[in-house]
Amino acid sequence: MKELVDNLTQLFADFSKDAALQVENGNKAAGTRARKTSLAIEKALKEFRKVSIAESK
Repeated sequence: MKELVDNLTQLFADFSKDAALQVENGNKAAGTRARKTSLAIEKALKEFRKVSIAESK
């Protein structure tokens, strides 16, 4: 669970950095990276939810 949370923290940091670059500088490559990271975040959150439910039972 700790590894999963650490992974999510890193993904959020990467997303924030790339999204800011896209918004502030119009960096298209950063926008592409941010979109890719958002998909990874979605998958990781689904896994977190699954593990969290399993551990609460």
